[in-house]
Amino acid sequence: MDTRLEGKRAVVTQAADYMGPAIIELFREQGAEVYTDETVLRTPEAVENLLGSAGEIDILVANLAAPANFGVSAVDLGEEIWAEAFDLMVHPLYRLVRAVLPKMYERGSGKIVVVGSATGIKGMPELSAYSAARSAQVGYVRAVGLEAARHNVQINLIAQNWVENPAYFPPAFTETPAFKGLLEQQVPLGRLAEARESAQLALFLASSESDFFVGQSIPFSGGWAQ
Repeated sequence: MDTRLEGKRAVVTQAADYMGPAIIELFREQGAEVYTDETVLRTPEAVENLLGSAGEIDILVANLAAPANFGVSAVDLGEEIWAEAFDLMVHPLYRLVRAVLPKMYERGSGKIVVVGSATGIKGMPELSAYSAARSAQVGYVRAVGLEAARHNVQINLIAQNWVENPAYFPPAFTETPAFKGLLEQQVPLGRLAEARESAQLALFLASSESDFFVGQSIPFSGGWAQ
């Protein structure tokens, strides 16, 4: 049995959402002790409570999702939608990383995997709040990844789209003729990725095999973003 994460303790945020279930299943198969949390980390106190109860962390998976609010133009975009995107996906990332880095620096090792979105590296019309928040994640990972590398801590991001998950691609949507036509038109590979495929990339980034990856935002979208 492959056990690439044997002896490692991982924390996965928003465990029931987005890519949480697939990542948790695969990490446990690979020998990791996985601490899960299903809360939405809107406040500094929520992050403090999570990390205070999680114990020593070798791997942080910042799995953060928010409503996409498709179809809202920049003119019609309200303050509430804009703020929510950053409150759910950007501010928690900053708080999580800031909290776990000191201990990782002390040990001289650690992995942080951010489950982001390809909309952070490829623009989409009428998706400005979500795209801006995802782009902020990319910029943060690029900058902090360089700092952390000096301490042998690797921070990287999965820039994914067109991957099955309950947050953005539930069966009720993906089984419609309209979605199938969109998939054929937009994705060169012509299919939706399985959740486990994205989880396998997260596994790679959480393992020692990715030690030379620093501050990367890796497109995972079947050719939609490059």
